[in-house]
Amino acid sequence: MNLPKVVTDLIDAQNTFDSVAYANCFSETGIMCDEGKDFEGRSAIRHFIEEANKKYQSTMKPLDYTESGNSGILSAECSGTFPGSPLILKFHFKIDDGQIQYLKVTG
Repeated sequence: MNLPKVVTDLIDAQNTFDSVAYANCFSETGIMCDEGKDFEGRSAIRHFIEEANKKYQSTMKPLDYTESGNSGILSAECSGTFPGSPLILKFHFKIDDGQIQYLKVTG
C-alpha cells in the first residue's frame, strides 16, 4: 500500500504512543475531528492524543488508502482498551505541503 509519508508518520506515532510526533504531523493550524469534537492546532491535538493514549492505548493497522488530489481516506483496524475493540475506522485527510491540514475520524 502506497501511503503519503505524513500518513505513515502518523501511524508510527500512534503505534508508539508518541503524542508529540503525532501532533507534528499536522500544520500549526491543523484541525482534527474525533469523538465528536474538534481540536484546533498542534497543542490541542497533542493534548487530546496524549489523553486518548492513556485511556485507550490504541494502535492502528492500515488496511486501505485511496486518494484524490490532496484528500485521502485511510481505512485502519484500530485496537485498544476501548469498547468494541478492534474496530475498523476511516481517517479522512486533507494534506498540503506534507502536513495534515484536516483529519476527521469516522466509524
